[in-house]
Amino acid sequence: MKYFIGNWKMFGVPKSINILDKVNSFHKKDKNRKKYRVIFTPPFTLIESYAKFFKNKKILIGSQNCFQKDRFSSNTAAISPYMIKKVGANYTLVGHSDNRSEGDTDAMLKNKVFFALKNNLKVVFCIGENKIDKRNKKTFSVLKKQLISILEKKLDKKKIIVAYEPVWSIGTGKIPTKIELQKTTIHIKKILKKIFGKKSPAVLYGGSVDGNNVKMFREIKEIDGFLIGGASKSAKKFIDIIKNYYR
Repeated sequence: MKYFIGNWKMFGVPKSINILDKVNSFHKKDKNRKKYRVIFTPPFTLIESYAKFFKNKKILIGSQNCFQKDRFSSNTAAISPYMIKKVGANYTLVGHSDNRSEGDTDAMLKNKVFFALKNNLKVVFCIGENKIDKRNKKTFSVLKKQLISILEKKLDKKKIIVAYEPVWSIGTGKIPTKIELQKTTIHIKKILKKIFGKKSPAVLYGGSVDGNNVKMFREIKEIDGFLIGGASKSAKKFIDIIKNYYR
């Protein structure tokens, strides 16, 4: 199963559901529809209405983050995994570089993953190196630390997806070479197998994915799908990524 996950970040109002509806209409007619899963992570403000609209349909809804506590607390503006699940989400991103740069620590991320899984949310765990890490050839060591600091064998690997998103690539139009990305994805999967056993959770790529470069990504069999940012705000661009992947 491949994954195409749209991360809207700070984008979207109620009528933006038309974008998802167009993607859903395409998916229903697509001959390859059984080969992949489509997930969108809109802002918290839209999760409930979108989840209701797409209930019993093939578009799944997730959140872009969750708080590091279980249900209710006195933390102003915090939204827990329990609350997210109750409004209809099925997935949550955890560890996105935006949130890491805003102060998410390993301890916080560990709690987020634990409580998300406890509340039956599937976790898309984000990892990635920055420009300085890449320049200093620390990509592999940084990714290893990000994985082994948070993920443990006791966690349900069937409910975990890892998204590799190099920070230097996000929104820049720059992407790793085919060889770089293949080696990095293999490295990630080796670490995940050491953590969880024989079979690795799915590993996605994110960072300036579009309808053109996805043709190169599809040649890397180790990649199990994509975390898509800017292009997911357009139904046509998102659909073109799926079309060109299977073309």
